[in-house]
Amino acid sequence: MRALITGASGFAGTWLCRECLTAGDEVIALSRSGVAPGGGRALAVDLEDEGAVTHAVREAAPEVVYHLAALSSVGRSWEAPARTLRENVGAAANLLEALRLHAPGARIVWVSTCEVYGDPTRLPVAEDAPVAPANPYAVSKLCGEQLCEVYRAAYGLEIVRARPFSHSGPGQRPIFLLSSLTRQAAEGRRAGVRELRIVTGNPDTRRDFTDVRDIVRAYRLLATGRRRGIYNVSTGESISAGDQVRLLAELLAPIAVEHVVDPNRVRAHEVMDLRGDRSRLTADTGWEPTIPFRQTMAETIDWWERELDAETQPARGR
Repeated sequence: MRALITGASGFAGTWLCRECLTAGDEVIALSRSGVAPGGGRALAVDLEDEGAVTHAVREAAPEVVYHLAALSSVGRSWEAPARTLRENVGAAANLLEALRLHAPGARIVWVSTCEVYGDPTRLPVAEDAPVAPANPYAVSKLCGEQLCEVYRAAYGLEIVRARPFSHSGPGQRPIFLLSSLTRQAAEGRRAGVRELRIVTGNPDTRRDFTDVRDIVRAYRLLATGRRRGIYNVSTGESISAGDQVRLLAELLAPIAVEHVVDPNRVRAHEVMDLRGDRSRLTADTGWEPTIPFRQTMAETIDWWERELDAETQPARGR
């Protein structure tokens, strides 16, 4: 398959490029930075630039499109709600219009988010649950979904919507919880400390975490066949921030871990538990998560140690 991947230089985009290349796909990696992780052909495009998006889609002539590009931090969307809406919704509109004009036969895997469900009344939440976005990021992603439905109904675009729940793993920025925890752990282990303070926000919030490598495998499965509608990508289980710190302490032993809650990181409007029903995805594709959360955490600590070592190499060489 000839695959166009937006947000290719981002966290999940990087892993998806690798997944598709390993499977033998021809990959056109689209991002602002113009980086093609793992190979493939890179296109430097700002999705807010309508003309540039149109040109890129026409040039790529994709058979399948994975739309991952977005401002994806819930916390940062509260800091810059107008920018989040402008960039995420504007990019969605530009891409859909370009696909309508220049790749109407492409299969489209549209990556949304579990955040569109808001605070669900029943757990695990299924795809037919009401949507009630509780933050600006979620609002922007739901707008993108609604645009998808308009273009599907009006122009016959072949779109499947993925709603991934929390995902993490090596390569993620530390503005996300698990990556923040593992970076703090890596810093402590490299420093040889006996005791380590791990800082989080609300320790009781629970999220359904899937390893990013399992997530991108699900995306590629959704691009095969003639998938339709909405699919949760999740494990069906959630873990609290506090329990994540306790697991981190096990992995860092004999380092003693003290969990510190920073009031500045506690959000006033917080969904306390969010986990997804993945039965539809499993029934239709056979997908199941394969990488345990403990392994994800351990490998992300190791990745951070390598990154921090690399950052200090020039200083050591002087």
